[in-house]
Amino acid sequence: MLAELFAADAGAPRDRSPLTRRLIEDAAEDLRRGGVTTKIMAGSQRDRDGTMPGLRFAGAVHRLVLEGRAPGLAKHYPSVGGQPDLETLWEDALPVLNEHADLLRQRISATTVQTNEPARSAPLYGGLMVAAQEAAKAAGRTVPFCVRLLEVGASGGLNLRPHHVGYRLDDGTVLGDPGSVLVFDPQWTGRPPADLSHRLRVVGRAGCDLTPVDVSTEDGRLHLTSFVWADQVDRLNRLRDALDLAATDPVKVDCSAGPEWLAKQLARSERDVLTVVWHSVVWQYVSPADRAMGRAVLADAAAKATPTTPLALLVFESRRSDDAEEGYRFELLLKLWPAGLSFNLGYGSGHGAPFTWNVTPWE
Repeated sequence: MLAELFAADAGAPRDRSPLTRRLIEDAAEDLRRGGVTTKIMAGSQRDRDGTMPGLRFAGAVHRLVLEGRAPGLAKHYPSVGGQPDLETLWEDALPVLNEHADLLRQRISATTVQTNEPARSAPLYGGLMVAAQEAAKAAGRTVPFCVRLLEVGASGGLNLRPHHVGYRLDDGTVLGDPGSVLVFDPQWTGRPPADLSHRLRVVGRAGCDLTPVDVSTEDGRLHLTSFVWADQVDRLNRLRDALDLAATDPVKVDCSAGPEWLAKQLARSERDVLTVVWHSVVWQYVSPADRAMGRAVLADAAAKATPTTPLALLVFESRRSDDAEEGYRFELLLKLWPAGLSFNLGYGSGHGAPFTWNVTPWE
């Protein structure tokens, strides 16, 4: 079963990260043979679909490389200046796996996949612009609402500062903050259905996670970096810029389960502020019980929303689609209360870029 989960996880990077895919595929075959990967994954035999054991394995190995503990393997890792040779990758990985089997097992069993990809701020930014303006229209206002942002499954909180990021469009326009240390091309097709000349005003931010990452520490930075596929240098550079931004604009992420934390946050509302509940690429890791509780908490808050204290749900999650190659795609979904509006704003890569704006009803 575990080897099959590894094989399924190898499909996530597909052609986007040949290094990660090959490492996971070779590890799956090693599991079938009862090799060293069996020792490393001891205790994870009952992992369920969605826990991504293959990606956790790849992340733990990447961290050893980042820490300088695997010099013989580092030559394959562009994240430290190497160049992959897929034919000899597993041969060079085996000594590292044998030497650090206990450490790898400890790290893999103690963590979940946490990419906390900062490029997801781009669809979030556009979605917040739409939400603030649509809520204002529904309330008969001419000025968009200020936003209070609540993120469930926030990891290191890197996506809790979308207004402090610069988004460079293909016409040279930079939305958000052009002077930010984090400016990148969101690779948009189309544009958000909003007046982008308005400034996004964020007046409150908070986040929670079952295993929050403290990005002010070297351990936290290494943890998040290890889950970026090592041959995606652009993503690595973007993450490092996002970590630099976080150092200048700290936001605490509470250690808490989503439903309980959200209930406390939504127990109060602020007049003339749009409260936005947000999560991205988290839903697959949430238990059915917590999903049900979260929906109930949100439904209770939605019933109490007023035109002057509106509420929004903005999520970027995978959904099944007949058009997608693998049977699913990542979609940006928005609901507004009490306006009663529901939009599917578009779809894109699970990492947030590229993204296509294509507004349809959220059904």
